[in-house]
Amino acid sequence: MLKAGIFIDAENVMRTGGWGLRYDTLKEFVRAQHAHIIRANTYLAQDNEREAMDIDFRRKKDLYRSNLRQMGYKVVLKPVRRYRDSDGTLVTKANADLELAVDAIMQARELDYIVLLSGDGDFTRLVAACQDLGCRVDVIGLHFCSRELREAADHYVSGFLIPDLLPVPDGRIRGMLTAVNEEKYFGWLSILRSLQLDDIDREVFIHGNDLEGGRLTNDRFAALREQQAIIDFELQEDEKGRRAINAVVLRPEDNAWPNRRDEDHPHDETEINENLIKGDSFYED
Repeated sequence: MLKAGIFIDAENVMRTGGWGLRYDTLKEFVRAQHAHIIRANTYLAQDNEREAMDIDFRRKKDLYRSNLRQMGYKVVLKPVRRYRDSDGTLVTKANADLELAVDAIMQARELDYIVLLSGDGDFTRLVAACQDLGCRVDVIGLHFCSRELREAADHYVSGFLIPDLLPVPDGRIRGMLTAVNEEKYFGWLSILRSLQLDDIDREVFIHGNDLEGGRLTNDRFAALREQQAIIDFELQEDEKGRRAINAVVLRPEDNAWPNRRDEDHPHDETEINENLIKGDSFYED
């Protein structure tokens, strides 16, 4: 059984459609690859300034971090820094890339398998370095995942395709358009049937008329395959097979994080649902 490590670039995840990430499902996904989890790290921003001023905010943050630790994750905190740039604009920064990279390199020596959850192309060299140490490195990305990072990984999978990793409306499924007949305006979707990476169903038919109400031109429909677009749909099954209906292209705003706090109204805050603490990741700058 592979000895596995999980490294989560939580701030990147939140900014690329990962609101509602279910950390417990992520562990199940890694175990489904016949791996035993040795390390599981998530890298979060910590706004010490706001937590010092807002007791309720600090309480929610402490509860959230405590729940992650109870699930077996090591929570690595990066303090938020605020400064003025040369134009006088207030800049907020909390980048834990260096901490993640150092930890992954050091711990890779004792691991066989690493799962990196990030779309940041800066980690491309990290992936290669861990592979050089003998690790298999799989990358889970969301929107805006770097092409270089995807190509460097041993396996790349969109987090939107992993069952139950992110919230999906009842009765809907997400797949990727992997084959297209542009002239006849139809194609085929691939979906993950389970948490195992090789358990792929490539036989879900989709007609252009069932996507975005048939508004896409033939060439725009075909371009979705090259873009590795994620399609959100209802699955219809009959004697002809499986077909996607009422389908839409999943766009970044569809999985956006809640509106961040307006700096002019420091006590306005989007409520965190503590019932979803097993998955939600949250940071306000």
